[in-house]
Amino acid sequence: MLKAAVFAGANSVYLGLTGFNARRTAGNFTPEALAQAVAFCHARDVRVNVTLNTLCRDGELDALRGAVEAIAASGADAVIVQDLAAARLVRGCAPGLALHGSTQMSVMNLAGARQLAQMGFSRVILARELTAREVEEITAGCGIETEIFVHGALCMSVSGQCLMSAFYGGRSGNRGGCAGPCRLPYRLDGREGHFLSLKDLSLIDRLPEVREMGVRCAKIEGRLRTPEYVAAAVSAARAALEGRAYDRGLLEKAFSRAGFTSGFYDGAYLSGEMFGRRDEAQAADTRAALPRLRELYRRERPSVPVALRLTLEDEGAKLSAADRDGNRAVAYCETAPQPAQRPEAALREGYEKALEKTGGTPFFAEKTEIAGAAGRYLPAAAVNELRRQALAALLQKREAPRPWPCTEQPLPAAGREPAAPAAQRLFLRFSGSQQCGEAFAGLGDRLIFPLECAAQLPAAWREKTVLALPRALFDEKLVAGQLRQAAGLGFSAFEVQNIGGLPLVRENAPGAEILGGFGLNVTNSAAAHWWAGLGLSALTLSPELPLAEAGRLNAGAPTGLLAYGHLPLMLTRACPVRNSKTCAQCRGKSELIDRKGRRLTVSCTGPGANGARELLNPVPLWLGDRRHEVEVDFAVLYFTGESADRAAEITRLYREGLPFDGEFTRGLYYKTVE
Repeated sequence: MLKAAVFAGANSVYLGLTGFNARRTAGNFTPEALAQAVAFCHARDVRVNVTLNTLCRDGELDALRGAVEAIAASGADAVIVQDLAAARLVRGCAPGLALHGSTQMSVMNLAGARQLAQMGFSRVILARELTAREVEEITAGCGIETEIFVHGALCMSVSGQCLMSAFYGGRSGNRGGCAGPCRLPYRLDGREGHFLSLKDLSLIDRLPEVREMGVRCAKIEGRLRTPEYVAAAVSAARAALEGRAYDRGLLEKAFSRAGFTSGFYDGAYLSGEMFGRRDEAQAADTRAALPRLRELYRRERPSVPVALRLTLEDEGAKLSAADRDGNRAVAYCETAPQPAQRPEAALREGYEKALEKTGGTPFFAEKTEIAGAAGRYLPAAAVNELRRQALAALLQKREAPRPWPCTEQPLPAAGREPAAPAAQRLFLRFSGSQQCGEAFAGLGDRLIFPLECAAQLPAAWREKTVLALPRALFDEKLVAGQLRQAAGLGFSAFEVQNIGGLPLVRENAPGAEILGGFGLNVTNSAAAHWWAGLGLSALTLSPELPLAEAGRLNAGAPTGLLAYGHLPLMLTRACPVRNSKTCAQCRGKSELIDRKGRRLTVSCTGPGANGARELLNPVPLWLGDRRHEVEVDFAVLYFTGESADRAAEITRLYREGLPFDGEFTRGLYYKTVE
């Protein structure tokens, strides 16, 4: 697949080192194979970006450090990360490696991209859910390179914000093991369909427009596909960028799900037209197209310009080959040229044609020079052999490893004394102000409400209230205005669930306390310390973290866990309900029914720019009767659709350490998620 990408015209590739990448089930590279891949790519002027874009736990930090060292030794160009632990290791161990923020970091606004720039990142891979206008705005103002996906599979959930595979099958998408539950059938309003399966994205027709925006890299998703698919997508993209026609029908036959979509990019993410699935007829079309697709990468595409100088002398000849990077190779021939029987101009033309026959190599003759041709004839076979030898030697020089210097990077010592459950604080999190009554408010040490509820909350609650910024943070101008309004009302504590929320709070509510929500995906001590160093006063840890590990995580700030709630399995900008009805018909009260009859509530915040949908787990999480095992500083009870009376009853059950009065789950706290 790597060769197919390069031969078809990619000038950059991204690939996974075995372990710590978001396609763990793909055929990934060992450190030895990575070094070979980098040599192959660099010889052809192709950059190599290595993915370390999964969440890791404290027990894996030493292995993660080894992965960073292997990448540095290979001479790869950049590392793509999700976890701040990986970013910290790259910056500390191998600062020569460029640091790219993965789409798994859920960067969906200008503030988030600028925050990454301040943290030493040189590129951000933006969320796939962005519109063209949003991409252009971020690219123009963030101060670092941007990269967007332009072709390939679309996740239903915002990348980095999906728990569905972990909860349904014990395989975490955040750890590279997604089992693809979004591709399964569901029922909606009595009709069965693939209501979570999006068509593949394709913006290849729009690549000139994307380039004009200033986007640095157009990215093709395809590590679980075939070489034929890779070659088709790369060839089409290369043609589009060069202003040539390409066969879109052949591209669809390489792989699609009932065609392609550009819904997010075009702002049509509430359209049912974004959804599609792959059937057997499409698979048959792919099989039939394989011979044509293989032709796209059968021969190497010349991409490296060289200057060739042939010098003929009475005793022999030599050929020098030089690239633009300063590499030079020389081949010698001891066969003495014969007296020429043709004019010098004809001889020169023949030698130039022989030198330009670089097929089968990554080189093309940008410049040819002939010296000493007058009266001397060297057979074409000898010139061809000189060319082969010189280009082979030049290729070998270009393949020479260029490792990055690597130094030891200390990390925070993992492990701490677990917090005593008796001293644990209780945070009550609500989806609306109506869920919390006056008497009920006194039951929680802190109350968490959505930011937009600020004006509805009694003044008496403000001191203990935390206002939560939305997880879907596309419209930062709207949120900035809400922050200024809330600060003016006297609120002084805010929770961020997205890296873009951090600068927004700092700039619009100066001096406010900032807490980190579960959407930050904190799963290890190194990442937690970085977040704490950025000013977060408390961190709600990822619900994918085993309970025992959560209690011993050394965070540098108080830590907490979700202890009750219908957890959001997905955060989506596209709407599955639009497969069946309009927003007016839905009114935020729809359900998807899975194959086992479980009902997933589709919780909607509306169709606006920050509007999003959460798919809520049918069964609530419950740790009330296991409070003695929850060894963190605070527990969060997360109320979504509960009434005020029901929320109060659940809080009472938790405070008294009682069993839950209905069906519940322990979530992933007593499991090891793959």
